[in-house]
Amino acid sequence: MKNDTIKRKLDHINLCLTDDVAFKQKTNGFENYDFEHYAATEVEFGKIDLSTYFFNKKISYPFLISCMTGGTAEAEKLNEKLAAAANSLNIPIGVGSQRQALEEKTFHNSYKVVRKNAGNVPVLGNLGASEIVKSRNVINDVKKLIDLIEADAFVIHINPLQELLQMEGDPHFRGLLKSIERLTSKIKIPFIAKEVGSGISKVCAKELLNAGIKGIDVAGSGGTSWAAVELIRNNSDENYFREWGLPTSYCIRTINDLKKDHKFTLISSGGINNFDEIAKSLLLGADIVGSARKILLEVNSNGVDGVIHLITDWFESVKKIMYLTGSKDLKSFKKKKLIRKSELF
Repeated sequence: MKNDTIKRKLDHINLCLTDDVAFKQKTNGFENYDFEHYAATEVEFGKIDLSTYFFNKKISYPFLISCMTGGTAEAEKLNEKLAAAANSLNIPIGVGSQRQALEEKTFHNSYKVVRKNAGNVPVLGNLGASEIVKSRNVINDVKKLIDLIEADAFVIHINPLQELLQMEGDPHFRGLLKSIERLTSKIKIPFIAKEVGSGISKVCAKELLNAGIKGIDVAGSGGTSWAAVELIRNNSDENYFREWGLPTSYCIRTINDLKKDHKFTLISSGGINNFDEIAKSLLLGADIVGSARKILLEVNSNGVDGVIHLITDWFESVKKIMYLTGSKDLKSFKKKKLIRKSELF
């Protein structure tokens, strides 16, 4: 089993770095919106504040290096660089699924290296829904994974489509919500529910919040299609499920309505590849924006400095959008409205 997990992780890294695993037709939906220009802006550009809080820790940008990898020698090198970038930028970082760390200890350092290099920034642990459900001692297992990386929050990735298509998949989630209730009642760090590319609906988000979840990472369609990753691994020519899912922008816009009755952190991810999509995510209701494959490609090509430069550049452009919409900080920016492009004509 442990060798299967390691091989699968290597497959995932290599395919995301080298193959066309993006959605081909469906987008994340942000291209349907535009900003409302405010000509009489009095904002001082040099004083625009991008800082915010992520579960009570102050961060410099509303940005998360999303959960990606761990559990192999190659993953250790990548995580070391990603964590160093997160530390320099003072932003949160998530590790990939820690399932392998429960199976055996060989690659524990591929996860530990994140906290070692990330300093005091928020670090997110990670385990899949199917592992949560079938664990005989889920409280103990998750506590071990939290301690391994000194996690500030813990991600439960919910990936029914990927499990359904994966040759080694385990698409059995019966009892998931009850397991989440046990975890959130017994372990006091925040838990985040995250999809992996098919999105989370408003109805689903409400059930997760009622189970004690404190963060929703929508991980909508429009970016990496994990269905595509698994179909390539299977040498399958199936195309229908490659495009399955809810666009990121739709998930953010609809789940944002739940803030009227629930206090939680809303994370926009799924095809976030530029500053425009970051800014639009924030105006649709996201508190934090995350990206994975774009960051993975950057760190693989240009290392720590490349990631720092990319994210810094993104947020310099976000600041320009804030200036042009009359927004001095994130609080005032998030009060602005996006315009549907169909309304401009």
